[in-house]
Amino acid sequence: MKNRLSASAIVPLTFALAAMLCLVAAQFAVGAIERTAEIETRRALDESSFGWAEVTANGLQVVLLGTAPDEAQHFAALSIAGSVVDAARVVDRIEITPAEDLTPPHFLAEILRNDSGISIIGLVPAASDRTALVARLTRMAGDNQVTDLLETAAYPVPEGWERSLSFALTALEKLPRAKVSVDSGRVAITAISDSASEKSALQAELSRMTPAGVDLVLDISAPRPVITPFTLRFLIDDDGARFDSCSADTDAAARRILAAAEAAGLEDEARCTVGMGVPSPRWAEAAEASIQALAKLGEGSVTFSDADITLVASNSIESARFDRVMGELETALPDVFALNAVLSQSDAEGEGPPEFTASLDAEGKAQLRGRLSDAALREMADSYARASFGSSNVYTATRQVENLPNDWPVRVLTGLEALSKLVEGSVTVRPDAVTVTGVSERPEARSEVSQLLADKLGESGSFDLAITYREPEVIRTEAPSPEECEAQLAKIQRGGKITFEPGSATIAGASRQTMSAIVKVLDRCGEMPLEIQGHTDSQGREEMNLRLSQERADAVLAELRARRILTGSFKAVGYGASRPIADNGTEEGREENRRIEFQLISDGAADGAEGGADDDGTDSDSDGDSDSDNQDDEAGENGQ
Repeated sequence: MKNRLSASAIVPLTFALAAMLCLVAAQFAVGAIERTAEIETRRALDESSFGWAEVTANGLQVVLLGTAPDEAQHFAALSIAGSVVDAARVVDRIEITPAEDLTPPHFLAEILRNDSGISIIGLVPAASDRTALVARLTRMAGDNQVTDLLETAAYPVPEGWERSLSFALTALEKLPRAKVSVDSGRVAITAISDSASEKSALQAELSRMTPAGVDLVLDISAPRPVITPFTLRFLIDDDGARFDSCSADTDAAARRILAAAEAAGLEDEARCTVGMGVPSPRWAEAAEASIQALAKLGEGSVTFSDADITLVASNSIESARFDRVMGELETALPDVFALNAVLSQSDAEGEGPPEFTASLDAEGKAQLRGRLSDAALREMADSYARASFGSSNVYTATRQVENLPNDWPVRVLTGLEALSKLVEGSVTVRPDAVTVTGVSERPEARSEVSQLLADKLGESGSFDLAITYREPEVIRTEAPSPEECEAQLAKIQRGGKITFEPGSATIAGASRQTMSAIVKVLDRCGEMPLEIQGHTDSQGREEMNLRLSQERADAVLAELRARRILTGSFKAVGYGASRPIADNGTEEGREENRRIEFQLISDGAADGAEGGADDDGTDSDSDGDSDSDNQDDEAGENGQ
């Protein structure tokens, strides 16, 4: 019985033992599979440079861990793992690096103003007071329309944006025709002024107004002058070839005309005024052909008054040659131009042609002599002369004759008007020509007289000019004392400071009048020990301020020398920001501190001041510490 029980227990024990062996074998098999999957997956990821990924195996599952730099690498890691084991066995526990905050957009606004209104377009911060901005533009536009095309973005307001926008609006109030681009710390202005003088004034004013930290870019253009009539006059005579007047519609046309004149014998330097009002875009072509024709003749004059051309040749030229050259010129001229060709004739025997003369001496005394057509013309000529030269300075000794040309009154009054532009000289009126000779103290007088005669005498009016320029005489009085001179120089400076181009030692064109007034005072004062002092505000490094102030003082000294002032006893010294006369903490104070001063050098004055040093020989201290390219160093110091 006992043996039967032992035999019956053997079978279950055998099954139990087999089960245990199977379980152990299964565990070993699963472990081997886990290790193989983990190792192969790890190797595949490392070979693809995915070192950030971690791999663990859990049974038949492969778990991916780690932080992927971005979504693309996250997806790539899953794909690599799925190529090693069944993708269904891959468990994704990878995290992705959070995306950084988006870069703020570029805020930029452009404002366009013209006669029809104001428009503004661009992207501005949502925190900006858009309502106040549009309201200010509406007040500026008046009855005109304001077009608001702005968009906003909810990002922090960039540094310098509000300063730039505020300055741009202030500048726009002074510019009825302009485009203003506003950026953080930068304002670009493109505008049109009515004249060159207004352009200079606007440039100086806007540069002075520019706040610290704002980069100003200016592009202001001035229209070309309107020339009426559009005039050109070129002569060849015993004195050589020359222009009495020259106008052109473009710089290229001016170069073309001058080149033709040089080929015709022009040796002296000449200039053509570029302006508007040309009667034809082929002006240069017509001028070139006419000058070439005159050069072929060798002597005479050619005068343009708009599209009317008068060419007067010397009576020494043969008629056949004259006719041939004029025929060639008429063929070459553009259709709009009309040619009046005249071959001068010798004066007839006897009394000679009728003549009227008017003369003006150096003391301002005028005399009218010769023939006039009637009493009305005599009264008109006398009245015009008294109005031009003074009632007590006119002596009239004319006589009335008959059979004078119909245009005699116009020629006489035009001649008197031409004489009024001279300081001394004479005008001779004949039926075939008007001759003006004399001296002017204005360089542009010759061109003005030429334009006047061409306009008033018409296409058949021939004239000759012999006008020379003379610098105005300086009226000298008893020289004032050095102290009086110093006071007068200070008074001039109070009325108008000497200013410079931004960030440079170039004297601005707007200071020309101030420099002329200073030159007049110094010319009367003669030699005296005078120090020309250059001063800056505290915006900028000490060494830069010292250098700039010295260069500006030197520039003033050089300008005085160029204007023939004796400067042997003068000294130019730059003091930088060491001698402020106002608070450098305000724009108004900095404007006062940027200056040029004239100060008498007293006996025993310290030489150590040279170059901006203090009396103890140490360099002056400057409280500024901004970079040399700081905009306030440049635009801010434009005021001095």
